[in-house]
Amino acid sequence: MTDILPEQTVPESVPAYDRARLLAWMTENGIAQVTHDHPAVFRVEEGLDLKADMPGVHTKNLFLKDKKGRLWLISAAQDTVIDLKRAHRAMGSDRLSFGNETLLWETLGVRPGSVTALGLINDVDRRVTFVLDRRLWEAAVVNFHPLANTATTALDQAAFRQVLKRLDREPIVVDFDALD
Repeated sequence: MTDILPEQTVPESVPAYDRARLLAWMTENGIAQVTHDHPAVFRVEEGLDLKADMPGVHTKNLFLKDKKGRLWLISAAQDTVIDLKRAHRAMGSDRLSFGNETLLWETLGVRPGSVTALGLINDVDRRVTFVLDRRLWEAAVVNFHPLANTATTALDQAAFRQVLKRLDREPIVVDFDALD
């Protein structure tokens, strides 16, 4: 008789930064931020009432893969229309589709519903190209999930640019409203 062993599960990798470590990193680097806790929000439409009381431009974030396998993160104002059939040309990519959950976790350390530009802190191999809506580049205050969709972190433009500088990230700034 053969003993049947239970299936062994392979532990999931843990990203270097979670919400607590991200916020501690900001504090250590002198990056001013205000984080508001709230119920989990998975889509832009779900959080409109929560965001109404938070100043600044709120974001939507798309994790994408092009047909050559390059990974992309688009961060845009929540009401920006992003036509992926046209956006790829402005970004310098091939045709785009959504990246899968495994790639999202491996590169940005977040789950669907928590995609955020702040996830770039976990992309140590720099696999993800960052694309930023011009409206966010020019906004006085921008709001992102701090690696979890149960909170929103507000950064003024100077603090947001300091995050990008510390992460050595230069975004591709695209005016999605002007695409023809």
